[in-house]
Amino acid sequence: MSRNLCIAVSYDGTDYYGFQSQPGGQTIQDKLEEALLKLTGEAIRVTGSGRTDAGVHARSMFINFYTDSQIPVQRWALALNARLPDDIVVHSAHEVPEEFHARRNAVRKTYRYTINCSKYPDLFRRKYEFHHHAPLNIDAMREGLHYLLGEHDFSSFTSPLSTKPHHVRTIYEARLETEQRADGVPTLWEESDTLRYPGKRRGVFHLYVTGNGFLYNMVRIITGTILQVGEGKRTSRDIVEILNARDRSHAGPTAVPHGLTLWNVEYGEAFRLADHL
Repeated sequence: MSRNLCIAVSYDGTDYYGFQSQPGGQTIQDKLEEALLKLTGEAIRVTGSGRTDAGVHARSMFINFYTDSQIPVQRWALALNARLPDDIVVHSAHEVPEEFHARRNAVRKTYRYTINCSKYPDLFRRKYEFHHHAPLNIDAMREGLHYLLGEHDFSSFTSPLSTKPHHVRTIYEARLETEQRADGVPTLWEESDTLRYPGKRRGVFHLYVTGNGFLYNMVRIITGTILQVGEGKRTSRDIVEILNARDRSHAGPTAVPHGLTLWNVEYGEAFRLADHL
């Protein structure tokens, strides 16, 4: 009897062309389906809770698929990890209702974009954060993010290649957090920075955006635009005009992919049947 299983997956997207399978291969979906074929002998098609771009990472991606295999659910994570490359890890597996769909039933998604404004890049984190050589006006960036909250037409914040029938989405939360050192002390500030960059700060900052859904390149365009606010090239209030324009040419550049991570996916009460949902 066929079962619907849901697995929680993390991956480093550095060497992949995104999540969704494509003719050229080398996607997260390809690797998962190859591992499932080796494990079960079945040609299984998986459904992910998101479709991350090339170079984008995932901390918490949920994936469901149907299988006739009777392998006990508690053994799936270890069995799949033994057949997956080291940059893809399955953390758990649960049997879910037949109608559960990892993408359609998701009600909230959170992405995180990491910006390193330290004077020098971090060699060991360079694949997971964007290095901005100069300090940024963090207060102005936070004010600009405030204007994104609520339901809006985000046509200005998506690629012209978007295939969605409409661009209305709801942003529940958009915040910028300062990363603290292990001892709780923020990154040190130099006196020369105060003189050269008045009102701006150095450090590592995490931009979190939570919404009911996201368009193609949406978070990366939001990031590229809000970075311009931090640089002083735009004002916080410009975000309102950009939204109202509904025109991609009015927003900032698309931020590089490697600073972006799919951070979390949440599901409604109807599917809150396992600890991870």
